[in-house]
Amino acid sequence: MSAHACQVAYPGATLVAYWLGELAGPDESAFEEHLFGCAECTARLRHSARLGEGIRSATRKGDLHAVLTTPFIARLKQTGLRIREYRLEPGGSVMCTITPEDDLVVAHLHVPLRNVRRLDLVVHDLTAGTRHTMEDVAFDPAADEVVLAPNSHRLREVTRATQRAQLFAVDASGERMIGEYTFNHSSDHPGG
Repeated sequence: MSAHACQVAYPGATLVAYWLGELAGPDESAFEEHLFGCAECTARLRHSARLGEGIRSATRKGDLHAVLTTPFIARLKQTGLRIREYRLEPGGSVMCTITPEDDLVVAHLHVPLRNVRRLDLVVHDLTAGTRHTMEDVAFDPAADEVVLAPNSHRLREVTRATQRAQLFAVDASGERMIGEYTFNHSSDHPGG
């Protein structure tokens, strides 16, 4: 491997796609050949893999409140994680829960994302009177959904709560709400 600076400068998205197994055919072969000769990209890939493993570990433990991707959720399921999923349209509401059998709960928030450049997420806990903002969350414009994973440990401690999630498209002219979703959590809600 060469210790020289990388001459190709593959974007981080390519590194992640390779690590997730989403590169195929000639793209995968060309990237692997590049990795064999490039210490810089190999180190970047190693760093991305360590970061990904840390995120995967925190997800398995239920220690995060994050926006995840649908392919990431599929990979977690393949590893045996038991995931309770809710799907909501803008303006939608759902009765939800987490059971001892669930490792993780996720909400698929359907929303049109085609012309969105930046996306912010605001979660209001109407019961506790708190607000949590996540600015510039990662999203796939073609997916038309954002997958929200609340902190499972905290969720298990709640007996009843109402939370409202709002998605805002942000651009040079300001922000506009493009989706609002209500979660009525109950620890005794049968079946979710």
